[in-house]
Amino acid sequence: MKNSKKERAKGALMGAFIGEALGVGPHWYYDLEEMRQEYGEWIDDYTEPKSDRYHAGLEAGQISQAGILLKMMAEHLIENDGYAQDAFCKMMDQDFLPKISGEAMAGPGGYTSQSMRHLWRARVEKELPWDQVAGNADTTESIERNIAQAIFYADDLESLSLNITANTALTQSDNLIASLTVAYSSVLAFLIQGESLDSKISAKLMQAVDQGKLPFHKVTGDNLTPPSNKNVVKESDLYGEGLFASPDGLLSPSYMAQAAQDDDIIIEPAWKAAIVYGMPCAIYHMLPAVYYLSARFNDDFENGVLHALNGGGQNQVRTMLTGALIGAQVGFSKIPKRFIEGLQQKDELLALTDKFIEKI
Repeated sequence: MKNSKKERAKGALMGAFIGEALGVGPHWYYDLEEMRQEYGEWIDDYTEPKSDRYHAGLEAGQISQAGILLKMMAEHLIENDGYAQDAFCKMMDQDFLPKISGEAMAGPGGYTSQSMRHLWRARVEKELPWDQVAGNADTTESIERNIAQAIFYADDLESLSLNITANTALTQSDNLIASLTVAYSSVLAFLIQGESLDSKISAKLMQAVDQGKLPFHKVTGDNLTPPSNKNVVKESDLYGEGLFASPDGLLSPSYMAQAAQDDDIIIEPAWKAAIVYGMPCAIYHMLPAVYYLSARFNDDFENGVLHALNGGGQNQVRTMLTGALIGAQVGFSKIPKRFIEGLQQKDELLALTDKFIEKI
């Protein structure tokens, strides 16, 4: 019997927290030999960061800043019965920005990302209004916190796309980043709905574009055939100016799923997907590996997150995003209990997640 929507939603949110916490110790080792020397040939659980690393001072099983911001977004959605941008900005001004300093190796979680450092300088030092503080980071910070919105609005793709686009624009100015952020969020929403991460998912996402639910520019017919005027929705009927330039972010997941399911495409061990698609932090390196691992291990949370983790580089985000996608596919009950028990904030995060899914 297929998991319920709430079971999938709980799996996605807790899967993200687990993936983020798994990455706290071995985060950002680009020399895989060094990572193996520090943590052994195969990392299979929460680990404590070394004293000279990015999250020094945290204990094994603690979430760091990406997890903290995801938690804050979930709390915001509960309190406001959905996304309210003014209230989100007020929360950041009062509850987050005073805790950071614009320095990298400081703040909650032991490390502050580029986009949050830029936000602090623009908002606190320069006292700029919120509509003038976005930076040019090409990374995944918006995806990370907006996992909560993707789950909350899983049945309302139009609200999902508009709210996540607006939230992304607060901190990251590149429209391509917003496009790929909404694309990942839409994939997660589809999995919450009960769809599969397979070669057909992109066609289903494109149907949502045709229906005016996702703000992507589309100039082709079905299956990327030449367009028929009678079948193409007019852009002016949807979002007017400011559409995402192309739907390619929605097409990528199916290609990664095909690669995972094609016996003639061999990536062994699976963690080497991080090398194939790229170990750095940029969103265009991150998402292909996440989609590949999430499709390959669609029924195996443990192996999926551990291969994401053992690939090194930006493994914390890779594991967090993979954890959300696989968690949505297997449901909370199929997440190994040791990953739940090992979380330092287990009781708080479980209570938050239960309260959160009652809202959806």
